[in-house]
Amino acid sequence: MKKVLLAGESWMSYTTHVKGFDSFYTSVYETGEKWLKKALEENGYDVEFLPNHLAAEKFPYTMEELKTYSCVILSDIGANTLMLPSQTFTKSIKMPDRTKVIRDYVMDGGALLMIGGYLTFSGVDAKGKWHDTAVQEVLPVEVLTVDDRMEHCDGISPVVVKDHVSLKGIPEKWPDVLGYNKTIPKPEAEVAVMIGDDPLVAFSEYGMGKSAVFTSDCAPHWAPPEFCEWEGYAKIWKGIMDWLTR
Repeated sequence: MKKVLLAGESWMSYTTHVKGFDSFYTSVYETGEKWLKKALEENGYDVEFLPNHLAAEKFPYTMEELKTYSCVILSDIGANTLMLPSQTFTKSIKMPDRTKVIRDYVMDGGALLMIGGYLTFSGVDAKGKWHDTAVQEVLPVEVLTVDDRMEHCDGISPVVVKDHVSLKGIPEKWPDVLGYNKTIPKPEAEVAVMIGDDPLVAFSEYGMGKSAVFTSDCAPHWAPPEFCEWEGYAKIWKGIMDWLTR
């Protein structure tokens, strides 16, 4: 089984409830990896999930560590999580730039998949900040420097524009999604699926490695239940991952 590192896809929420004179607080920890993880594991991949709060310190710092994985997936995780380890942020200690490690890993034969969300690509209020990192050098699309969210509460349909090997066996008609991250395809990009006027699925090769993007979500909210439960859902991720790790 090929080993995959999935980083991101977790969040914590803290809510204030006000009821007249009184108020109280609740907190919750949630993750959104289950649909993607299940799809990949059912198709023969060994997925190690590293949620955001653990990725800050536990995401690999060296090429040797990254090379134990056939592919790295970044999904709804901001660049700051990898660029501001606690040793640097609290003690001003120099640490490896893990975005450079990811770039070098790809150039040396590794595989990278970035999936959309509020903190990948540029994201909400441009806080994803991936444009200013070394990872941008090995993505098939240019990340914007402004808030790149394209919200479609009324739904928007992906359109297959290229007969790419990764999409074999996937129904031509895809369910609607509810939004995505707007990006600009690079000249070398092979865009297989469009959404509106922008790429949804794109591929490229860098050095000895490969990279791909899926600019919408792998889970709610942008990927509604009818998308996550669609017969083609697992086939999309299998096809992309097979291409990346072939």
